[in-house]
Amino acid sequence: MFRSAQHDNRNVTASTSEPRANRAFNLRLPQRFTKTALMAMIHVNRGATSLGVFSEEQIREGLRTGRFASSDIGWREGMANWQPLSQFAEFAGVASDAPPLQTGTTVPAEAAAAPRSGLPWEHRQDRGFFNAFVETLMLVLTKPGEAFLMMRREGGLGEPLIYALIGGCVGAVVSFLFSLGLHSIGLFSDRQNALVAMAGMGIGSVAFIILLPLLVVIGLFIGSAIVHLCLMIVGGANQPFETTFRVLAFSQGSTGPLQMIPICGGLISGVWALICNCIGLARAHDTDTGRAVLAVFLPLIVCCGGGLLVAFMFGALGAWSASHH
Repeated sequence: MFRSAQHDNRNVTASTSEPRANRAFNLRLPQRFTKTALMAMIHVNRGATSLGVFSEEQIREGLRTGRFASSDIGWREGMANWQPLSQFAEFAGVASDAPPLQTGTTVPAEAAAAPRSGLPWEHRQDRGFFNAFVETLMLVLTKPGEAFLMMRREGGLGEPLIYALIGGCVGAVVSFLFSLGLHSIGLFSDRQNALVAMAGMGIGSVAFIILLPLLVVIGLFIGSAIVHLCLMIVGGANQPFETTFRVLAFSQGSTGPLQMIPICGGLISGVWALICNCIGLARAHDTDTGRAVLAVFLPLIVCCGGGLLVAFMFGALGAWSASHH
């Protein structure tokens, strides 16, 4: 029995003498695709530049080697605000053996390739279709900054397009039917026209529902192309068109259901969509908020300016014609 105990102690000693990197790998591997592992990942930024998403062990090693600086800021799921890495209890007392990388220095390939954790919708196979949609919607509406730091910059156009179609169509259809219902009872129209409204309600609703998905898809692609072009003009397009499309798709899919709010739902949805677009473009493209805001509002400025110019030209032409007659 004594020899057996000694044998067991030798096994324990051998297992604890295993290199730390290997032990960390063996401990992390079974949890790689679990919710706990995703929550443990930490987003790291240096100023306005995102360095990626890393595990505690990667950041601890990076602080030792100079890959990260203690002044770099980090955030993980459950935290209210970003804070310097030096304020994380896990990294207290970790000294750097080398100077930190400068912003203009080439980031190692493993850091550049570190993927974002992804929005809940991008993990709907594990979370469930309905839960993933609701979680993504609430995250984008209430914490857009954190949401678009989690969003993957690439991964195809299909998933965000489906999300935008669901959110946009549901909100628009419910708002449209609610508006028709109010008109049919004569709330916003003369009671003499109430029967006419009810008669046309069926045909108009069917045509609207059929055409709505097509309109959403066309509008999303055209809008993303215009915004990405404006982002390139102002010098904030640090990622491809796909990233811009994903931002606008998740914004539209999340703010679309706000149209179901009676009376003012369309206005609330439109304003909040603009806010989410500005924040999302800044986070996803690693650019400053000012450039993102300018890229979003530049089409509106051009359209309004062009409309005023046309109105001024027609007004001047009318005044000139009146003076000559």
